Amino acid sequence: MADSDSDKTEDPTGKRLGEAREKGQVGKSREVDHWLMLLAITLVIFIFGPKMGSDLKDALIIFIAQTNQIPVDQNALQGIFLRLATKLALSLAPSIALLMVAGVGSGLLQHGFLFSPSRLMPQWSRLSFGNGFQRLFSWSALIEFAKSALKLAILGGFCYWLLKGDFDQLEKYIFLEPSQILALVDKLALKLLAGFLSMLAFIASLDFIYQKFSLMRSLRMTKEEVREEHKQSEGDPMIKGRLRQLRMERARRRMMQAVPKSDVVITNPTHFAVALKYDAATMTAPQLVAKGQDLVAKRIRDLALEHNVPIVENPPLARALYANVELDQEIPPEHYKPVAEVIGYVMRLRKGHSGPPPKAEPILPPPAAAQRPAPRGAPR
Repeated sequence: MADSDSDKTEDPTGKRLGEAREKGQVGKSREVDHWLMLLAITLVIFIFGPKMGSDLKDALIIFIAQTNQIPVDQNALQGIFLRLATKLALSLAPSIALLMVAGVGSGLLQHGFLFSPSRLMPQWSRLSFGNGFQRLFSWSALIEFAKSALKLAILGGFCYWLLKGDFDQLEKYIFLEPSQILALVDKLALKLLAGFLSMLAFIASLDFIYQKFSLMRSLRMTKEEVREEHKQSEGDPMIKGRLRQLRMERARRRMMQAVPKSDVVITNPTHFAVALKYDAATMTAPQLVAKGQDLVAKRIRDLALEHNVPIVENPPLARALYANVELDQEIPPEHYKPVAEVIGYVMRLRKGHSGPPPKAEPILPPPAAAQRPAPRGAPR
């Protein structure tokens, strides 16, 4: 059963918005397109209009006032029409370029660069009479019709209010010279276009906000869809847990394989066990190659006994190394002295010298921590 709109209470995720953008579903207002195009046309009229009129007059004057000078042979006529087409193209080029910039800039301004091949594919469902009838009388179509009617009413009323003070002057135009009439018409047109553009900019901004809101509302998701998408992007918790378990098992096997090659195992004696390896030629300090607690510690001790790796009981040192040193890391400087004593004891054993094992002493905090200044206000 399809989810009802009332169940879609969650904002769309980034993935849903990205998929919609790939399909060409973006918040786009046609009013912004109309406003930018009208602005471009206004600029064309008032910036390039006089120049285009002058060029057009110069190009066509031969056909109006100098018809007797037009040659009638075929080659001459071809040259005349070629020059006429070239002049018209050069005259119209800036205007056409500005209109193209307005058309392309509208899309870039609203949603950035967007290329959606799916929009180019034919949609045969649009050829269906039933689907077309449904789209024609859908709620979205009715809302668009109401918006267009309201926009026309607002713009018409605004233009009437803007020009009603000039209506009384229209009857006086019949007593003016043509040049004066053109100047007044030019002034009124500029006033009308400026007001029209201002009001249309306000309407376009409102419609753009509405289109963005409508898009976000149409892409809303149910809580179940959000959970499923999160599960797909982050991974199933059960699968992630299993992968984490497999990584831990592999790390444990690798750790156990390093115990027989270690130089000494330091124990708690039963709860903790750490295995150290030291090669003076390649290491600056002993390296922790295995560590474990309880059953893992017992397994480390058993492997050490099986492969004749010396075991030294030093509970404070074993606990400190287990807590502060990670696998395959060298021991920190604060543990150099007790570990050096253990390594020295092991080396004496290998050379056949007997002697007592190093004394287990409490591990002091590192010098930096010991010398850290007391908090302000604390008793000294």
